[in-house]
Amino acid sequence: MHVNCLCGLLAFGTPPAGSQSGPAQNPLIGFLPMILLVVVFYFVLIRPQQQRSKQQSKMLAALKAGDKVITAAGLVGIVITVKDKTATLRSGDAKFEVTKASITEIVPDDANTPAA
Repeated sequence: MHVNCLCGLLAFGTPPAGSQSGPAQNPLIGFLPMILLVVVFYFVLIRPQQQRSKQQSKMLAALKAGDKVITAAGLVGIVITVKDKTATLRSGDAKFEVTKASITEIVPDDANTPAA
């Protein structure tokens, strides 16, 4: 670590016991930047990922035969059957069995109709 950075970090800490240069600081003030960093990480990284995960699980729970879906690999197909962990898709003349976790999107039925 660079010496200037170390000095900056030490400035947030409590002064040595022998020196009485100013009023006593609360020891929690030294942890304030770290606490703020954890809060920012929660709202920027962790919470949005949890929301996406809940939305994905809701979508997979509502998956039923006849739905048009898109997989993570880019396959577009119509669901034939749904099992616990897999779903069988039909795309053209081909039939695929994919994991439910690989299904990323359910395409609404009205997406097939062209705009007037």
